[in-house]
Order: sequence, then structure tokens, then C-alpha cells
Amino acid sequence: MNYIQQAYKGQRELWMFILTTFLIAGIFIGNFIYYLIADPADLDMAYELMKKIPANISLVMNLLPFAFLLGLLFVLVKYVHQRSILSLTTTRSKVDFKRVLFSFLMISFYTIGSFFVMYSIDSSNIIFQFNPVKFAVLFIISILLFPFQIALEEYLFRGYLMQQVGILVKNKWFPLILTSVLFGIAHSANPEVAAIGFWQMMIFYIGTGLLLGIMTLMDEGLELALGFHLGNNLLASLLVTADWTALQTDAIFKDTSEPELGAIQIILPVLIVYPLMLFILSKKYGWSNWKDKLFGKVTEPPKEDYKIIE
Repeated sequence: MNYIQQAYKGQRELWMFILTTFLIAGIFIGNFIYYLIADPADLDMAYELMKKIPANISLVMNLLPFAFLLGLLFVLVKYVHQRSILSLTTTRSKVDFKRVLFSFLMISFYTIGSFFVMYSIDSSNIIFQFNPVKFAVLFIISILLFPFQIALEEYLFRGYLMQQVGILVKNKWFPLILTSVLFGIAHSANPEVAAIGFWQMMIFYIGTGLLLGIMTLMDEGLELALGFHLGNNLLASLLVTADWTALQTDAIFKDTSEPELGAIQIILPVLIVYPLMLFILSKKYGWSNWKDKLFGKVTEPPKEDYKIIE
């Protein structure tokens, strides 16, 4: 059984899918609706109010709901769909934490390296604001709570929705595209979207969603996507912050430049860095049969095949 076929291991009535999606994705749907109907001045006011809250308290307030929603998703999968969390995670007999670590280190090395290259070229708008006490508190909060945030997004988009939509439409390409677009839309209320531009940020977010979705389908599990997402978000919190981003933290550095995201900032990661990372992963883990894994049909396996792949 491939990754999407794991959904056949449990109950899969349509009402279960609708109920679970509504309960778990409600916060993202609400944010998107608010972004669409809200007056830009009201959005600016909301962002300014958020800035007045102490950074670490604001971060906890933003991240705690994800822990609750992740727990609720696991409960619904286990007791409504009556399937294991492992089947939502991977086709392997157990979660491969070495994969999580490798993708975590891969994005971490790239993020740190690219930041210091840019810093060495022009540091005029970068402020070193390291405060040991504040950073220690931030580090503890980030280590404790970001795993819940990234896990919810991965288990919801690349996990639950990818699998459930896949068995509904009977193919792999549609859930890959759909979940990537939904991933982008889910971030549409972030302040950087208003600051930089909707379409520019959607290209970046949807491109990132495609990267994580391809990782999941090619590797038959969420491990690589989980590690990548965690490394990306942890460093976004700990390394550098800016007044116009979703994460207002006591990071080591602060970017005081005007918000902008030009073609190079979009093209470099989405069209160059991301494919290079997929190439590295494909060589390390021996990926093959790309056409079938990304565009193949999804069929219900024989009952006797409902077992975890070794």
C-alpha cells in the first residue's frame, strides 16, 4: 500500500471527512474569510494590537491552539475513522526519526548559511539584538510548542487531507495540488502577506506546499516534511524577526528593511533550491517511479493487503 492508500485502513464515510475537516481546519477557514471581508485598516489595527503584546506571550498565544487541534485531529482519526496515527504518518512499520532529523538539518543549514551570506553582503538593515534571558525564554517556548504547530499543519494538509481527498478522487496529483493551494490560503491572513503582496507570498507558500507534498508522496510518509517544516519555523522564530512578519519574537537578529519580496527571493527557493533539495533526497533515499507516485491512480487494495509496509 502506498501513502494515500493508508486511508483505506479505517472508516471513511463522507460525513466523517466533512466533520473532521471542519473541526480541525476551522481556524484556517476563519482566518481566510476574515482576510477576504475585513477592511485593510482593520487588519492593520489588528496587527498593531498584536505588536503591543509582549513577544513571548504573543508567541504562546499563537501556538497553543495548535496543540489542542493536533490532539483533536488524532482523537478523530483514531475514534471516528478508527485507524492508527501511524497510518496517518507513514507506510513504514514505525516512524523514521532519522528522516525527520535529516530534513531538519538540511533546511537549517540552508537557512543559516543563506542568511549569513546575505548578512556579509549587506548588514545595514540587520540589527543584532541578542538578549540572553529573552532568547532563553524564546528558545524554550519554541522547542516546546513549534512541534505542535508544524505537526498540525503537516498532519492536516499532507496527511489527513492528502489521504482522504486522494481516495475520493482516485488519483495523486489532485490532492497534491489542492493541499498545496489550501496550505497557501491558510497563511493568507499572515501580516507579511499584506505587507509584501498576496500573489507574491502565495507563490512562495504554495511552492513550499508542493515541495512538502512531493516529499510525502515520493517518500511514502510525513517524516521528511515534518523535519523540514520544523527546521524552517524554528529558525524563523530564533534567527531573525521583523515588524511585518507573523512571528514577532526576541530573535538573535532583527530585519529593519522595508517589506519586499522580489523575483529573486521567490525564484531562488521555489524554482532552484527546492528542486535541488528534492534531488538530494531522491539520491539519499533512492526514489524512483516519479510518474506513478505523483500522478498515478489510487485504487482500493485487497482486504488482505491492509497491513503496514515494512
